[in-house]
Parts: sequence; structure tokens; C-alpha cells
Amino acid sequence: MTITFNELRRIKDSLPSGSIRKIADELDLPVETVRNYFGSTYKDGKTIGVHIEQGPDGGIVVLDDDTILNMARTIIEQDNLN
Repeated sequence: MTITFNELRRIKDSLPSGSIRKIADELDLPVETVRNYFGSTYKDGKTIGVHIEQGPDGGIVVLDDDTILNMARTIIEQDNLN
């Protein structure tokens, strides 16, 4: 899946508090790995199939696996319904 870096960051910024940990717990991943997925620096945790290329709108991000992204979108949708 391809998405702009800025859109990926907008999704992360739209997540309710505690969502990163919730995603990490549900997928049995370190919290830092989930943060890295959304474009954080790779200081701790691991990268998981995120490739960033320079370009307009923050560049292009190619995601090998969109499971985390889909979970984030679902959380945002559910939060907006409440």
C-alpha cells in the first residue's frame, strides 16, 4: 500500500490517547515498533515494512503490511461515532 507521509502522520495524530499501545498489545508488538510504523525515528523497536521516499506532501510511504494502518483507521472511525 502507498500513502503520503503527511497522511500517515495525520492518521497517527488523529488516534485517541492509548491507541498505539492498544494496537501493539493486540498484535503482540513492542509499542516502539508501532510508533515507528507511523514515521517515528527508528531509535527503539523495529521497522516493519515501511519504506519512505522523498517527495511532495512529506514523501511517499510504501507499507508492506497495512494491518496497523487498518487498525488505526478502525479506531478513529469508532472514536468518531462516540
